[in-house]
Amino acid sequence: MIDNFTPAPFAAELEAAGVPAELHGWLGRMGVGALVVKMGIHFLEMSPERMVATMPVEGNTQVAGILHGGAHVVLAETLGSFAAGMHAGPGRRALGIDVGATHHRAISSGTVTGTCTAIHLGRTLTTHEIVMTDEQGRRLSTARITNLLRDAPE
Repeated sequence: MIDNFTPAPFAAELEAAGVPAELHGWLGRMGVGALVVKMGIHFLEMSPERMVATMPVEGNTQVAGILHGGAHVVLAETLGSFAAGMHAGPGRRALGIDVGATHHRAISSGTVTGTCTAIHLGRTLTTHEIVMTDEQGRRLSTARITNLLRDAPE
């Protein structure tokens, strides 16, 4: 039973990550995850059809001083998995089964924006495309993630 009078254990984390108050019930007992916090991902829009978030380049670079390719994938998988989880609904969960990315352009400073768009929202599978851009709107990478939707264990 959900207690609407006790703050969720992750309320401050959700607020800092930009998660709208109406979604705190969904994520209130889990938070956004330690990696999302560590990477500095901040949500701007959240729905199963479209999800947008930003991530700083600073702190997420590889040895050559550019944004790590894995950081692109972390942003993409975060957006696609959260969108799939929202589509799955209560009592269900999304499990990533395939993710891939193509890197088009390097970036060494500033902020990256990831825009996730649903390609397929089915009963058992979802597929999303995620495009990462720089502050000038130039495409940095393109990723695609497929999630399997399953009933959550009781």
